[in-house]
Amino acid sequence: MEEIQFELTEEYIELIKLLKVLTLAQTGGHAKMIVDNGEVMRNGEREFRKRAKLVKGDVIVIADQISVEIV
Repeated sequence: MEEIQFELTEEYIELIKLLKVLTLAQTGGHAKMIVDNGEVMRNGEREFRKRAKLVKGDVIVIADQISVEIV
């Protein structure tokens, strides 16, 4: 599994914005589809909220292939 650390410079980042910033999704629509399809886990639980506010300490796993730690 590929592991990525994302340095958060604000209070939070929305899930779909994170997917776009890390180029894990080509467009906002693609990011929404990834979330809708249940491919995103947040701290071990499936996350279906596209605008979930991710904060430092969160660990996001996309399609069991990419792990993103918010630091």
